[in-house]
Amino acid sequence: MYICSTYHTHHMPLSKNRIKYIHSLEQKKVRKSEKVFLAEGPKLVKDLLGHFPCLFLAAVPEWLIKNNIPDADEIVEVSQDELCRASLLKTPQEVLAIFRQPEENTDYTVIEHSLCLALDDIQDPGNLGTIIRLADWFGIEHLFCSPNTADVYNPKTIQATMGGIARVKIHYTSLPDLIRTLDKTPVYGTFLNGKNIYQEQLSANGLIVMGNEGNGITAEVEQLITSRLYIPNYPEARETSESLNVAIATAVVCAEFRRQVASK
Repeated sequence: MYICSTYHTHHMPLSKNRIKYIHSLEQKKVRKSEKVFLAEGPKLVKDLLGHFPCLFLAAVPEWLIKNNIPDADEIVEVSQDELCRASLLKTPQEVLAIFRQPEENTDYTVIEHSLCLALDDIQDPGNLGTIIRLADWFGIEHLFCSPNTADVYNPKTIQATMGGIARVKIHYTSLPDLIRTLDKTPVYGTFLNGKNIYQEQLSANGLIVMGNEGNGITAEVEQLITSRLYIPNYPEARETSESLNVAIATAVVCAEFRRQVASK
């Protein structure tokens, strides 16, 4: 391993192969076979260092001077121009890093004593990343995703988590199988014909299911939901847009759950 504690960094040009490899991490099959993911930008990279093993880090000299040299298998000083060539962002920022994906170990019992989220076929990487960021904000530590939900390690998703991925554990699993293991634990879902969320007694634990952007919650999962909730528009009779964006709906729901627990 190459440590540059005195900042006499060797400027190593990024090879075409290395740049090609970084770009290939846009593809799910590459991320999956390599078990890695890409993160870019000073705040995000800093948030993730220490939470995930860092295999490779490329940064401009200014970033390396400002930061204690991270524990990474390989550190390369690059020019802004090289960073631009390697980056997947429209406006590259100082540093990019490749991290190892964590091992998946799924413990369903967390749902019995804490509030967890389940995502039923969420397709948009930005929505998924924003929901992880929200979960982090509201202290929700476990997110259960259906196998057809977008890949959490998509670079767009990682960027949208704003570092929340460091503290929220993501599990991909069959949601019907998961829900069937929950004995008396409440399972909530949002529906247009549900009960007004502001008038329901919400619990401090359980599973909140959020559905696909266009189709909502799948029929198989819907049958297993014990509490159907609805976010009313205001005022109720007024004509309004058809629905809320799923990430925004998640924020409203999580805020109301946490408000009720705090006011008890």
